[in-house]
Amino acid sequence: MRHCLIRRCFCAVMAALTVSAIAPVAYAQFRVATWNVTNYSAGRVNEFGTAIYGVFEGRSLAPDILIGQEFLSASGVTNFLNILNTATGSPGDWAAAPFSNGNDTDNAFFYRTTRVDFLGMTVVAVGSGPPNHPRDVNRYDVRLKGYTADDAILACYSSHMKAGSGSDDQARRLLEAQAIRTDAESLPLTWKFVLGGDFNIQSSNQLAYGEMTNSQANNDGRLFDPISTPGSWNNNGSFRFVHTQDPAGAGGMDDRHDQLLACADLLDGDGFDYIGDPTFPYSTTDWDDPNHSYRSWGNDGTSFNVGMTIAGNTMVGATIAQALVTSAVSGGHLPVVMNMRVPSEITSDTIIDFGQVAMDSSAMLNLTVANDGDVALWTAAGVDTLDYMLTAPAGFTAPAGAFTDDAGGASNMHIITMDTSSPGVMSGFLTINSDAPDEPVRLVMLMGEVINACTGDLDGDGNVGSADFALILGAWGNPGGVEDLDGDGNVGSGDLAFLLGQWGACP
Repeated sequence: MRHCLIRRCFCAVMAALTVSAIAPVAYAQFRVATWNVTNYSAGRVNEFGTAIYGVFEGRSLAPDILIGQEFLSASGVTNFLNILNTATGSPGDWAAAPFSNGNDTDNAFFYRTTRVDFLGMTVVAVGSGPPNHPRDVNRYDVRLKGYTADDAILACYSSHMKAGSGSDDQARRLLEAQAIRTDAESLPLTWKFVLGGDFNIQSSNQLAYGEMTNSQANNDGRLFDPISTPGSWNNNGSFRFVHTQDPAGAGGMDDRHDQLLACADLLDGDGFDYIGDPTFPYSTTDWDDPNHSYRSWGNDGTSFNVGMTIAGNTMVGATIAQALVTSAVSGGHLPVVMNMRVPSEITSDTIIDFGQVAMDSSAMLNLTVANDGDVALWTAAGVDTLDYMLTAPAGFTAPAGAFTDDAGGASNMHIITMDTSSPGVMSGFLTINSDAPDEPVRLVMLMGEVINACTGDLDGDGNVGSADFALILGAWGNPGGVEDLDGDGNVGSGDLAFLLGQWGACP
């Protein structure tokens, strides 16, 4: 299983030494959305623009990647991309993955080029008519901007499963679920993955949902519900805050067809991670659940079995609510969104030079360590806390234990000590082990020289006196040697003067 067990061994050590806190839900950071846009080819320009970039009480959908379903053509993807780039409030940095024209309607993937680098698209399963699943399953791979490690890669699956509640419908959904899990099992263990889509699944007890989320012999491809909300969602008012279908049609809001599922590594509270606490089910009384950043966007829980509330909508306001309803058209869907925290980065001094230090004196210098996560891009709350430990080489000491640093704040200062009990040159590398994926092991060069403060104590008796005077006279006129106290390459009057200047200096 991926999760913390397959991370570098440091993860297990840090888990035992630190307690991670769930950050407050925010509407920035790295934002993932999925949306069935209802047979889209063109049009609904103002509606989609307002639904995505309209702002109400500081809240906006404004995702960084959008996993889409029900696109009818490559031109439809291009048209939707234009909406993303030209809508009022858009940063204008959107791009689209290559379009894959499969059976029936198709998936699409949109991403902000300032937030992620697109790595490629894979057709995981080809859709066809009965008895197979109807539509293609696609996987889109991206890496968080500014990172180089595979730990920052996110594989995004897009799925639009067979509709209906009959046994044949469920069997065809199961085929698609099996294809997704099998492919996820083949991913590199350091990759993270999410699944977004219109599952058309009415209950977590259905086979397809269990295939994706239940424990099996191989759990590398297992998915989890970030909001831990299992049950029979269809026509059940207990789940009205997470229903996504149908905001515009006659049937009203009555099902949780659209979901985002995540791998275990995105739900373990460390590194690249979901902002929220997956141990808590989603609130049944309030859409603004403080334990989660996951939202059925636009659903404020007041529209069970009727069209979505527009006037007085407390999540998005009337203007955005109307845009969502109009975008959905009859039988449509709401987008689903969740926020993620990006991994920490590390920076520190690279060299600490103690210089020359007298024997048996104090030798202490500060080591600076900081979380170098890009707060301008991700915000301080959107970067994971840096967790690290220090290991000093022989001859030096560093503070023991686990340390943390939040991005955007003050750096940490650690006192590094050099052993001065014996003379000689000291050097070695201090190791910083951290959860920063781009540099999990960082080395800091330590150096210094311990010198005998009694430079004239040639006989080593701890005092500069007549015995040392005799050694100078015995070496008079000779080149170099320990008696060459002034370093001029010859033992003579300069060295004698130096010794007399030190006379009795080390009683």
